[in-house]
Amino acid sequence: MESEGVLLMYQDMYERWLAAELDDADLKPELESVKGDDAAIQDRFAVALKFGTAGLRGVIGAGTNRMNIYVVRRATQGFADYLNQEYQNPSVAISFDSRIKSDVFSKAAAEVLAANGIKVHIYKNLMPTPCLSFAVRALNCQGGIMITASHNPAKYNGYKVYGEDGCQITLRGAEIILEKINSLDMFSGVKSSSFDEELAKGNISYIGDEVIENFYKNVLAEGINTDLCASSGLKVVYTPLNGTGNKPVREILKRLGITDVTVVKEQENPDGNFTTCPYPNPEIREALEVGLKYCNEVKPDLLLATDPDCDRVGIAVPDGDGYALFSGNEVGAMLLEYICQQRIAKGTMPENPIAVKTIVTTDIVNLIGKEYGVEIIDVLTGFKFIGEQIGLLEAKGEENRYIFGFEESYGYLSGSYVRDKDAVNASMLICEMAAYYRTQGISLLQARENMYKKYGVFLQTLHSFTFEGESGMKKMAEIMTSLRNDHPAEIGGLKVVKFDDYQTSISKDLVSGTETKLTLPKSNVLAFFLEGGSKAIVRPSGTEPKIKTYFTAKADTHEEAQALEAKLAADFTKVMK
Repeated sequence: MESEGVLLMYQDMYERWLAAELDDADLKPELESVKGDDAAIQDRFAVALKFGTAGLRGVIGAGTNRMNIYVVRRATQGFADYLNQEYQNPSVAISFDSRIKSDVFSKAAAEVLAANGIKVHIYKNLMPTPCLSFAVRALNCQGGIMITASHNPAKYNGYKVYGEDGCQITLRGAEIILEKINSLDMFSGVKSSSFDEELAKGNISYIGDEVIENFYKNVLAEGINTDLCASSGLKVVYTPLNGTGNKPVREILKRLGITDVTVVKEQENPDGNFTTCPYPNPEIREALEVGLKYCNEVKPDLLLATDPDCDRVGIAVPDGDGYALFSGNEVGAMLLEYICQQRIAKGTMPENPIAVKTIVTTDIVNLIGKEYGVEIIDVLTGFKFIGEQIGLLEAKGEENRYIFGFEESYGYLSGSYVRDKDAVNASMLICEMAAYYRTQGISLLQARENMYKKYGVFLQTLHSFTFEGESGMKKMAEIMTSLRNDHPAEIGGLKVVKFDDYQTSISKDLVSGTETKLTLPKSNVLAFFLEGGSKAIVRPSGTEPKIKTYFTAKADTHEEAQALEAKLAADFTKVMK
């Protein structure tokens, strides 16, 4: 009987959408095309896209389980109700990327906010995620909205919500907004207005060039050896992967004096179809293939690739006859060491400096921090937790102590002017670092090897194990429970010397038998510390039916590290079956 009720619910919802006068002309044909196809209707209407700290993300299309103007309007109404509850006369900044319907969704959000008496500041043209975070703070807004699905394939779009601190929304905020969203009817529960009319009234206004210019100035202020860039002879190939990075990244490089920049023409202009890189993720080689072809012709010192919303950046550097891709861990560690070395040399290192990383990010950072007297703070996965640390320092008037933060998934930030990862800032620092090393007769490849010789090789890899359907979710829970309650004594032939459970907030030293309390917020994450400095971290994905395992293999050489990583992966593969 229950299944019949569910069937009726999503069929009824489908029929209601089908009968409605829909504002988006693309929706009705899609609804007509699935008539009589129960599986397709169920997929679109059985559930609603769930709002969380990462906002919304889903396939573009018709239905409650798709990204469309009605889902966006409803989410925005919930956000508006939250803001009007928490603040007097709130305002919101909005930006959007190059994805399909991003401009449509951004205007739909603005129309709802304005109809609810909330002042809207919106970029006239597509702008990166860090520019949204910057605008929230620069314009003293109480919230922000970024329309993006980051690095997902073309069929996706998303909706990220920011708080007044320029960070993505807190768990508390997300829970309140979700509660309000769930109380709203998709069609009748939403206030909306006319974008053009609200623009004429001044309730919606375009973000001025002065904000963009101030963003550039703040990015450039993070440079250390910018004076070397113009004369370094650095040669760069750059691809914005058809996203938002094209103008800001090129503008920053131009102001640095790096003029030998070849832009990948096929990926230069905004294109939500991502025709030449179906999966526009700079973490994977496939997204960089067109850029690498340019490298074979141009022979640059550096290939630079930013994702569609320009909050992450990947690189490749010459390696013999080809080009080697660097991991996010490697780039982040190299940037931290470069910043430490050069700021100490120039006398600009603050007292009691702080760098922040996520718990799944490379532990080589701890050794770098020890070398240069930098306190390393570990936070949960998600850049908002790095932004939160900057905010805590700011509250004490100590934000200048923050020198760098990064996560293994290619997100970096130096400076406190934004509270999200910033690929404009990172692109500048990477190019500056490359230019500096070039003037010293050192390539980025050599600099990486020098780092590993100094601290040892830290090879970090991510393995994901997929568990589909309801049975898969049950299996994931069983595996996590088993690892938590009956964890292995050794992994990959190495003894487990410490075990951290972020759900129970307990850290066990298995050598001494002592227990200490973990101070980070509770999260379903398990960490196994192994003898010799290797490590394994396990957590269920928050967005996909996957368990993610992060392996750190520490050894003296790359070969030894690779062999150890294979053993770690093999042991966990057995556990996941």
